[in-house]
Amino acid sequence: MIPPINQNLVGPYVSFLLPCFNESEVLIEMHRRVKDVGEKLAKTYEIVFVNDGSTDDTLLKMIELSEKDPMLVVVDLSRNHGHQLALSAGLQCCAGERVLVLDADLQDPPELLPQMLELMDQGADVVFAQRRTRLGDAPLKRFACAVFYRLLQKLSDTAIPLDTGDFRLMSRRVVDQVLRMPERHRFIRGMVSWVGYRQVPFFYDREKRFAGETKYPFFRLLALALDGIASSSTKPLMLASYAGGLFAFLCLGFIGYAMYSLFFVGQTPQGWTSLMIVVTLMGSVQLFVLGIVGQYLGRIHEQVRGRPIFIIRDIVRGRSVS
Repeated sequence: MIPPINQNLVGPYVSFLLPCFNESEVLIEMHRRVKDVGEKLAKTYEIVFVNDGSTDDTLLKMIELSEKDPMLVVVDLSRNHGHQLALSAGLQCCAGERVLVLDADLQDPPELLPQMLELMDQGADVVFAQRRTRLGDAPLKRFACAVFYRLLQKLSDTAIPLDTGDFRLMSRRVVDQVLRMPERHRFIRGMVSWVGYRQVPFFYDREKRFAGETKYPFFRLLALALDGIASSSTKPLMLASYAGGLFAFLCLGFIGYAMYSLFFVGQTPQGWTSLMIVVTLMGSVQLFVLGIVGQYLGRIHEQVRGRPIFIIRDIVRGRSVS
């Protein structure tokens, strides 16, 4: 269980949570736009930056901003833990009654917050932003993401909305429930869906990245997809069983063909070829099943070690210029 740092404090009305990894090029503009939205609310707010082990001057710029902005909280992780764990660290440090999670690259416009707050005022506990378009993504990435979300929806034990990332507004009770979940391999959008309560969509057009390069190249996206499926479902284990049954049936069919050839045709298939077919089929299904089981066993091994899922090196709270 991850206890929230600010659980005994009266928090602000809303927390803006932005995990950052090497976002030096966009940080100043992102802070300006988020702060502008916060000021227009006419209510208390805080901005929580999480530095996820950046190797550029992202942390330095965060600290410089905190010296001028009393609403800013900088959470510096001990190393790069990855986006989902950085989100978890940020959720632990957020004190707001409502928490808006958005990416630091400004593809998720913070200016949409007032409309999302209206939906929450009408009784929603989660307002998840659902993408109508993805203007900044290449066609191949859009196709791969569309396939992933639909596959995830089919496999997940709990319904996860299509075309939805981590951009969402959550109530305090939803955040607290997510923080109670102890798993190490975290897939935040799946965990939020599992919590339940009333969750409503908010449709928007995702903008192009403001500056810099994407922090989710293909193989990192693939790793996130595997984490998402393994964290949200045990159906791949059933799939392994079905695949084993299918390949066993194919092998039985081949054995039947061999027996038919022996007794009714008077000759058997060529020995080397038939042997290779059987060995290949059986070897393939065994490796396939072991690979799926290994994914789950690896997660169990990391979970039972009991290590903290992230380490916070420091928390810097903003202060006014004297």
